[in-house]
Amino acid sequence: MAPNKGSEERERLAEARSKAAPWKRWGPYLSERQWGTVREDYSDNGNAWDYFTHDQARSRAYRWGEDGLAGISDDRQQLCFALALWNGKDPILKERLFGLTNSEGNHGEDVKEYYFYLDSTPTHSYMKYLYKYPQAAFPYSDLVLTNRKRTRTDFEYELLDTGVFDEHKYFDVFVEYAKAGAEDIAIRITVANRGPETATLHLLPTLWFRNTWSYGTRTGRPSLKGTPGRITAEHAVLGRFHLQCPEARELLFTGNETNTQRLWRLANQTPYVKDAFHHYVIEGKGEAVNPELEGTKAAALHVVTLAGGTETVVHLRLTQDAGAPARADEVFAARIAEADSFYDNITPDGLSEDQGRVMRQALAGMLWTKQYYFFDLDVWLEEHNAHPAARPRRHLVRNSNWFHMVNDDIISMPDKWEYPWYAAWDLAFHTTALAMVDLDFAKDQLDLMLRELYLHPNGQMPAYEWNFGDVNPPVHAWATLFIYSLEKDRTGHGDVEFLKRSFHKLMLNFTWWVNRKDPGGRNVFDGGFLGLDNIGVFDRSSALPTGGFLEQADGTAWMALFAQNLFEISLELAEHDVLYEDFAAKFVEHFLWIASAMDRIGDNFDEMWDETDGFFYDLLRFPDGSAQRLKVRSLVGLLPLCASTVVSPSQANRFGVMTDRIRKFLKRHPEVLANIAPIDRDGVDGRRLLSILDEKKLRRVLEKMLDEQEFLGPYGIRSLSLYHKKHPFEIDVHGEEYKVAYLPAESDNGMFGGNSNWRGPVWMPVNMLIVRALLQYYLYYGDAFQVECPTGSGRMMNLFEVTQEISNRLGGIFLRGQDGKRPVYGGSQLFQEDPHWRDLILFYEYFHGDNGAGLGASHQTGWTGTVARLIQLFGHLRAEELLEGENVRPVAADYEDAE
Repeated sequence: MAPNKGSEERERLAEARSKAAPWKRWGPYLSERQWGTVREDYSDNGNAWDYFTHDQARSRAYRWGEDGLAGISDDRQQLCFALALWNGKDPILKERLFGLTNSEGNHGEDVKEYYFYLDSTPTHSYMKYLYKYPQAAFPYSDLVLTNRKRTRTDFEYELLDTGVFDEHKYFDVFVEYAKAGAEDIAIRITVANRGPETATLHLLPTLWFRNTWSYGTRTGRPSLKGTPGRITAEHAVLGRFHLQCPEARELLFTGNETNTQRLWRLANQTPYVKDAFHHYVIEGKGEAVNPELEGTKAAALHVVTLAGGTETVVHLRLTQDAGAPARADEVFAARIAEADSFYDNITPDGLSEDQGRVMRQALAGMLWTKQYYFFDLDVWLEEHNAHPAARPRRHLVRNSNWFHMVNDDIISMPDKWEYPWYAAWDLAFHTTALAMVDLDFAKDQLDLMLRELYLHPNGQMPAYEWNFGDVNPPVHAWATLFIYSLEKDRTGHGDVEFLKRSFHKLMLNFTWWVNRKDPGGRNVFDGGFLGLDNIGVFDRSSALPTGGFLEQADGTAWMALFAQNLFEISLELAEHDVLYEDFAAKFVEHFLWIASAMDRIGDNFDEMWDETDGFFYDLLRFPDGSAQRLKVRSLVGLLPLCASTVVSPSQANRFGVMTDRIRKFLKRHPEVLANIAPIDRDGVDGRRLLSILDEKKLRRVLEKMLDEQEFLGPYGIRSLSLYHKKHPFEIDVHGEEYKVAYLPAESDNGMFGGNSNWRGPVWMPVNMLIVRALLQYYLYYGDAFQVECPTGSGRMMNLFEVTQEISNRLGGIFLRGQDGKRPVYGGSQLFQEDPHWRDLILFYEYFHGDNGAGLGASHQTGWTGTVARLIQLFGHLRAEELLEGENVRPVAADYEDAE
């Protein structure tokens, strides 16, 4: 590695780790939607969307957090900075992103704006954001009313469809941040008029304090005060900061206080309230702002008039140094060069320019999607009179059993507008990509979910704020092992203390699963929807219309993988403490019991493996004891393939106590190996394999998975087989028909809100697990194991080549094809052809199963950002090196430029 390549940013990461300098104290930690969240919901019916609306947000102080446009804050969100805009025509000041609520959208909630995370380093020493602001009046009512008229079978009505970007009449507003020091932030706002005519924009960079003084927290009220060209912030904890704004036309001040007069016709307790700048700028009400130039919310008003095709730059600086100039061109030049060097260092030389662009923007999106998340359940439940200790007590208030929780951290969000709350299994995938640029933050995220203020005392991990008690797939152990292995590959040694600390908490979670989610005590598991929303014929998280219960192929496969991961972690820890040998043997036994339960000896009607179809299905157990396979060909039946783990010969032979215990177990229970991969048979170079699928089953499942008329789509593995397009699965229950058909795009039903669809589209995280599994099988079987890919093509591939094929198809969603178009943008001419749009990448929640168009949440860079990991991995991983090496977890193989 070149001695200075990316070294400046790596040094900042090291200083942040050692606490020598707080390089991560300031970052993009503002939410993009605080309204409509569970935290802010104090309704009687739990309808968070309607209790606190977008219309109220400009006037109503938040309780638990803040939101803003292109904003930053400190890591406790005490002092916030963001943009506000007005084009002279909008009915309201643009202070936050607009979108439809779950009940307003014909496919659930959806942001109706165009904004892009263009760049970020892991310490946020440099960041860049783009917001596209129409020059015509923003069509708020049109978006609501038109979408309300549409059905679930119609396309969503998007902002582009309204015509406000016709003739290019819009502003590009670029916001850049560059740190001159850990707490010295230069800000550069570039406004470009993309239209043909002269247009004026009111630009209000805004500084404000989160309201912590109105809720009995005994915190003093901080202050903002104005002097010419400067806003000075005083805070008891943060100290003094200055926003240098010498180019401002005027400074505006108010309080971050609720306008009770507007909302509820109650007299305001202060004359200066949250929406004052709206009243001042748009309505011309001079009395709305404080003439004394003080308050808890302030803005530096700039008015820029631009001829068509021209641009201008506004310079500001948030700093503790009152003498620091606002303009800092040399700081930006240095930070941009260092960011380029940092990313060049982790980008394999063989990647194309476009691949590098997609990888960097994916990581930028993940870094921008960090958010300060504050939620004290003990306090929140008391405020709802729903705390279990309260007498009398309100019942049926969500999360009442999670009163131990205090979340007060920077957390990686799935999407800061659509999902501005963490989701445990999403977060596990986030860390696999975040570790490419910030291993410390990735480990911290995994640590969080296992801390006593998150993990339930019974061992359950929190799911998400709508229902912390929902059950997400147990992928945390896999992510923990991934991060440990990547660090070991990078530095030559893993973080054993991190692994040990995680292991003991993961043991609690594993025990919770065993005790709570195996209803029959047969080592087969349920768990409800398990993150796959509408994939089943029934709502798997509700009482079944048939009575009885489901034994889930995916739930059981997840637990098999969980047991494998804990076995692998035990082996790593046994390298340092032989006491962990016993744990390793214990989890092998758990795995064998679980795997063998999916296909017992003989041809049984009440098990998940269907010998005729060569596939796994959920099993419906009726109250009378009979059972029926629900023959839906979906990811549910592919997930057993993912429960595969390879053990190196050095590890397999090193631990005599473990080996002896497993040998004795197999002697007592030879039946457990009858229908699964034999764990005592050597593969390539003496490797051993733990897998639910033996070679015969593996070939049969792969035959379907790699069939383009079944699962293998042009852009990855579909969540439901194309077979169900012509052959939908149907079942009649008491005269009511339940049906699952192939839907490659949006959902046509309201299950789980109807804003995601697992009945056909491609989902990045599960594809990543499939790639990981196939690499494991390749390590064991080697080049001799070949399959047709695609099925029926006559083209034979080894499993490494299959993983390359799948990864290339996934990457192809975002890359320009031979026609110059990106499949992610479907038929949008503006995104495909316009030079100001065509290289802006959005990382959607999921993708059309046939054409790759982006669907669902438009900024769910979180787990979709794992495509960055796949692009990097297959930019440097070579099959021959893989088979000859000692690394049995190649999906976690690290890369840095070795020049």
